[in-house]
Amino acid sequence: MSLMQLENILGLFRGKELSEAEKKEVIREALFMTLTRATAADTNIAGLEVATVQRILKDAVGEDVSEKDIRVAANSALYTEGSLEKYLSGVAGKFDASERCAIVDALAKVLKADGRVSPFEVDFFNGVVKALGLSHADVAGLE
Repeated sequence: MSLMQLENILGLFRGKELSEAEKKEVIREALFMTLTRATAADTNIAGLEVATVQRILKDAVGEDVSEKDIRVAANSALYTEGSLEKYLSGVAGKFDASERCAIVDALAKVLKADGRVSPFEVDFFNGVVKALGLSHADVAGLE
């Protein structure tokens, strides 16, 4: 999934209504954007984090994503147009809680991949959870 293929998420911000297939694609795009951006949350893009993103995307959406695409997307100019949190809060209402929790679960795996979680990564995680409109109970799997 290249950065150039994020047309569904961008279309959503232009007011486009989504079909069920397009909704699935928006979930894939949100997962891609969240996980790639997470690799740069602490300004140090670790190889283990990139490999974890590759594995999660392969398992979750069946796509092989190159290390280069992940590194480019992590620091993309896309985020100068608006923060990831802005994009996620805009699409959160289109996803059910289990879909939003799946993104957060995958994010936690990426952030833990290198064996340490920095304060910047904790802030990033909390921002994503808030943007997705999840409660503490949702994230803990209690609801």
